[in-house]
Amino acid sequence: MDLSNRRGIITGAGQGIGQALALEFAARGAHLLLVGRREETLTETAALVQAAGGSAEILVQDLSMPGAVDRVVEAVVAWDAVDLLINNAGNVRAGRLELSSEVDVRSMIDLNLTAPLLLTRALLPQLRAGGTARDSIVLNISSGIALVGMPFYAVYAATKAGLARFGESLRRELHGTGVHVATVYPGATDTAMMSTQNAGADQGWERRTVEAVIKDLMAGLLAGDHEINTAPESRRSMQRLNVEDPMAVDAALAPGLDALEASVRDHRSI
Repeated sequence: MDLSNRRGIITGAGQGIGQALALEFAARGAHLLLVGRREETLTETAALVQAAGGSAEILVQDLSMPGAVDRVVEAVVAWDAVDLLINNAGNVRAGRLELSSEVDVRSMIDLNLTAPLLLTRALLPQLRAGGTARDSIVLNISSGIALVGMPFYAVYAATKAGLARFGESLRRELHGTGVHVATVYPGATDTAMMSTQNAGADQGWERRTVEAVIKDLMAGLLAGDHEINTAPESRRSMQRLNVEDPMAVDAALAPGLDALEASVRDHRSI
């Protein structure tokens, strides 16, 4: 997969995985529209992009709000080409489902799932047009929780699993059209989004650095992979067990449920 000189959109580009991906593509000469909710973090990313060898515009936008997708499309409508879309923006609120507010439930669904579906739909004409000389890329950032649904993350898991199946279905729908659809499954990653989550490796939440995750992600993308799993090996063993014997995963998690709930009850990035 040729990743050089891409022209595209990265959502949630102000920090974490989104910012790191912006710098990877910047080093390959990209021109990017950086989308996020905070002007200061987007401005910081834009400066880093320029220093890395790329160029960037910023768009301060909450993608869960009405009209946000239209404003993203308007921002790139005059571009010569669009051949990259990274659906990275997301939020999380952990805790028991019956204690979750409707506002938090809808916020996760709207940003993690509805927004990337609508944004991809709106940009597909440009992505198909941009994929004539080489494949355009739609990169969806899902989660390891899409592969193993963890307790106290029911809504988040639903949105990330939905995003993964969206990517799989769209990949088949767009076969032969010049649009490469890839889904990434990061495990727990040491980002600001995880700063209020206190579960450790002994509870199944071994964290990787952003650098390690991005290294695996970019290697998979360069290889033309459609499914890119960046989880550590310890997590992949549980993923395999969840396919082979899901009730065994239930049994393994059950004794630690109370401790896990205490460790994740404050996990919130909404």
